[in-house]
Amino acid sequence: MNNNQNIEYQAGEAKAKAEEKGSQMKEQASNAAQSAQDSIQQAGQQMKEKAQDATEAVKNATGTNK
Repeated sequence: MNNNQNIEYQAGEAKAKAEEKGSQMKEQASNAAQSAQDSIQQAGQQMKEKAQDATEAVKNATGTNK
């Protein structure tokens, strides 16, 4: 293997490693975004339930729950 072939081989190896690292980083970012979305949806659902409970409490307190 001459010097040019060795350099080309090393460049190919570096490119493959960079592509793999980029793919891993993209997957990690996607997972983080999905986790954040899930957390936001869960928080929204909890807020909705608390608002519904508060509405029911007001209706009960004012006698308009009938």
